[in-house]
Amino acid sequence: MVNIRQVAAAAGVSIATVSNALKGTGRVSDGTRDRVRRVAHDLGYGQASRHVLGLAVTTFGDRSWNFAGVDYFARSISTATAAAHARGYALTVLPASLGTASWRSLPVDGVLLIDSPQDDPVVRTLRGRGLPIAFDGRPEEVRPGEAWVDNDHAAASRSVLDQLAAQGARRVALVAGRGRDHYNRAWIANYRAWCASRSQAELLVSASRPDAAEALLGLAEPPDAIYTTYDWGRELLALARRRGLRVPGDLMLACVSEDPRYAATDPPVTTLSLLPGTSVALAVDALVDLVECVPVAPQPPVPTRLAVRESTLRISSLINS
Repeated sequence: MVNIRQVAAAAGVSIATVSNALKGTGRVSDGTRDRVRRVAHDLGYGQASRHVLGLAVTTFGDRSWNFAGVDYFARSISTATAAAHARGYALTVLPASLGTASWRSLPVDGVLLIDSPQDDPVVRTLRGRGLPIAFDGRPEEVRPGEAWVDNDHAAASRSVLDQLAAQGARRVALVAGRGRDHYNRAWIANYRAWCASRSQAELLVSASRPDAAEALLGLAEPPDAIYTTYDWGRELLALARRRGLRVPGDLMLACVSEDPRYAATDPPVTTLSLLPGTSVALAVDALVDLVECVPVAPQPPVPTRLAVRESTLRISSLINS
């Protein structure tokens, strides 16, 4: 397969110029752009490529589950599809239950992995094939021919926890997941660091279900605020109602979610968006560049967006009551 370095040498330009000319970006004259594209075509650049990318969520191994039904992953799939199409590639969304044997023969040019866990067998298989890999979510290790994009989890943690503390919370609990991906591990580590900085006792539950928070509310000194790193806001609201707790008066609630319907719950729930429309698009662009042998620069952390709503506005709620 002809690579971008060969095109650059034949056209007498830099690799960056070839990349910009083929993508229609950068400051490249029309004459140079046409010449580069003609040379690329004559050399057969990209013609051996299938022009197909794969996308998979491997955080829970090959356990069968419908990640497309989760707002974050649904937004990621939509974004990745549009980004791939913009670069002339098709995108295949792969089921979570795809076995190792299938990964060995999957007809794709490169793969985008979302929330890859530690010691991911899929990563080992793809590396064995020499396929380019891009990660949405920081992987355990990055090798040549790979790239990753991730959020600034430390800043995201502070934005939520500081909001709760500013509204009077003194016992903030975290309901995290049991995944071995960097996302889950980073949130737990940042929560513990925040608690240590404020001399607050840790109130941490790692669980696969939101009703694990029930045990927190049964403590002699229960939390006065709960934050969950997953889309469990509705379940926590229901739990508060069963306990006869007022939100936000007795218990403040916040969660990570891309679902805009939290603005209409009773009360509206504060959510943190990981902005997959930004991170996944960057990851797909990096993956295509890897496939096309274009140098990929490290990406800066992607910011998050906190939508503060009534569920974490205790002080203003008390003032207005």
